[in-house]
Amino acid sequence: MEGIPEQPAQEPKWLWPMVVAIGAAVMVILALFAQANPSAITPISKPEPRGGIVIWVGAVFTLLLYSILYRENPLYRFAEHVFVGLAAGYGTYQIWNTILFPEWYEPLFKSGKWLWTLALVAGGMYFMVYNRRLSWMSRMVMLMLLGFDAGIYFRVWAGDWVPQLGDSFRPLVGPTFPYVNLTNIIFMGAMLAVMVYFLFSFEQRHRGLRNTAATGRWLMMIAFGAMFGSTIMARMSLFIGRLTFLFQDWIHLIPKNPGT
Repeated sequence: MEGIPEQPAQEPKWLWPMVVAIGAAVMVILALFAQANPSAITPISKPEPRGGIVIWVGAVFTLLLYSILYRENPLYRFAEHVFVGLAAGYGTYQIWNTILFPEWYEPLFKSGKWLWTLALVAGGMYFMVYNRRLSWMSRMVMLMLLGFDAGIYFRVWAGDWVPQLGDSFRPLVGPTFPYVNLTNIIFMGAMLAVMVYFLFSFEQRHRGLRNTAATGRWLMMIAFGAMFGSTIMARMSLFIGRLTFLFQDWIHLIPKNPGT
């Protein structure tokens, strides 16, 4: 008979309040040290254009968010909720400032284009999803929007991918010596090998087909690895930017380039 699984040990309730108190004390000490040594740490009272309080808030929340590297904790969750709240508020402002106000409010109330009232009616129909009896209204608007989006995305897809399909038909021979375009031959071979890998309509019994499909699989793995590496490099660039902010703008361990 299996035993009862062990419950993970719970942290004492005083642990994280103590961590917060210690962290706040360290920040106060750093702030006092910065006032006495502004060349070592940016003081909170630094004037504009980039005030010291802005740099300190950015540094503190950067450290709170990176605390997830230790494990899930209340400090990280607090910083995460603040970030999500700020993003939601900023997104709402941008929607009103860049879309609703210039594209709907001004034409309707300032230019007198009253047909824009229909947009308000359609937007209100979305909220009928919360009414069980009238939820069919929200589905009508959603279906219309999905139809419009499908048409737009198909046009974008055709504009992006149809030229690439046409460009895949490349000449393999050239008019001058050595009369062979090696780059196009490699391209065509890689493309055909990958296409053979996706031939699932029949069993690949022939050894040549199996080897070609295996080559296509290896080529795809190389391409996926390159894309993954590019993604990692982009994330590392963001991480380096945060470290530069901490150790150059906040704590002056990295000297700034002249003129920056």
